Amino acid sequence: MIIDCAHYQDGRRLDEGVVSLQEAAARCETGGFVWLGLFEPSAAELAEARDTFGLHELAVEDALNMHSRPKVENYDENVQLVILRTARYDDAAEEVEFGEISVFLAPTFVITVRQGAASELRGARQRLEQRPELLAVGSAAALWAILDTVVDGYTPVVAGLERDIDQIEDTVFSGAAAPTERIYSLRREVTDFYRAVHPLLAVAGSVERRGGKALRHYLTDVRDHLLLVDEEVAAQRDLLGTILEANIAVISVEQTKIGVQQNTSIEQLTILSTVFLPLTFVTGFFGQNFGWLVGHIDTVTAFIIYGIGGLLLPLALLFLWFRLRAAAAKKAALSGRSLTVRQPQTVLSIGFHCTAADSSKNRIHGGSPSMLPLRTVAASCTASPGIPAYRACWLIAARAVTSSSRLSARCANCRA
Repeated sequence: MIIDCAHYQDGRRLDEGVVSLQEAAARCETGGFVWLGLFEPSAAELAEARDTFGLHELAVEDALNMHSRPKVENYDENVQLVILRTARYDDAAEEVEFGEISVFLAPTFVITVRQGAASELRGARQRLEQRPELLAVGSAAALWAILDTVVDGYTPVVAGLERDIDQIEDTVFSGAAAPTERIYSLRREVTDFYRAVHPLLAVAGSVERRGGKALRHYLTDVRDHLLLVDEEVAAQRDLLGTILEANIAVISVEQTKIGVQQNTSIEQLTILSTVFLPLTFVTGFFGQNFGWLVGHIDTVTAFIIYGIGGLLLPLALLFLWFRLRAAAAKKAALSGRSLTVRQPQTVLSIGFHCTAADSSKNRIHGGSPSMLPLRTVAASCTASPGIPAYRACWLIAARAVTSSSRLSARCANCRA
């Protein structure tokens, strides 16, 4: 629907009421520019505006559909399409509402197509009408007013998100777990807000370069405010990621506390079961209705021997088994510690005996067994000077540190 349509010339508005599309298009030829405002128009209304002002069909299609990123496109020589994302913080629902403004900019007209409730431009039009020196610049002044209004609308959104983040942060870092769903929802809102703010930096830079000297300082001020908002939104997104990790850690601590409480309860039940275990044994043993038991266990001495003795014997065996098991575990731990200290090449300790037969002098060179690394033995067998072709090097009593089995091997570099 058409919200407002006015003709501006020489820094002032020429008509008080709404001008029809045909009359507005005709006045574009008389000087000044026409500002047409549409709110969620239908396809027929946009088609009428396209035919009246000669807009490109792809530009009209972009204005009808919601976009996730702001952009600037030149469809004709003098017609520019600028798409902006708007945002508004709803205090009651504690969430961010997003909208979109598509601006068709030409020297003789400005057409704004608004989508969503968070795209009010009445304040921008009224403020520009109160600045005749800027209004006299032309249609670029209308684009500046729209950009300034959109960027100023980001500030309350940043403040609202900051309050929500502070509440969640106080909850998490006080030791209590915050609802994870709320953190994810807030992070999604901040991410959507970042996607609306960050791409607008390129749009603001492009508009600033084409704005002319009269609007350059105003557009620079808008871009500076936008940079500040972009930095704050990026910091909020990073902070929410940290809060989410901290909340997961708090939940883990709570689960650990619950596990400790459960272990304490199980420990108490175990102690209680241990107390009743001897009574259960005595009751079960003497509750057997065998004739031999009924006929022979009829004195205190027999009760002590069979009852108390039968209870102490398995307890003693169980205690002995625990002691042996603990000793074996301690020995295994000490062995594992010694293995980690040794170097890999010294893990295998061997005793070796090398013999070499000299075919010319018929002498035998022998070496006594000793404990050396395998690498040292191999070097000794292959680097002996003065020994002819026939040579044998026997490795005997090879024993790995971690195994008690004995091995017998022959050096791979020697011939039998």
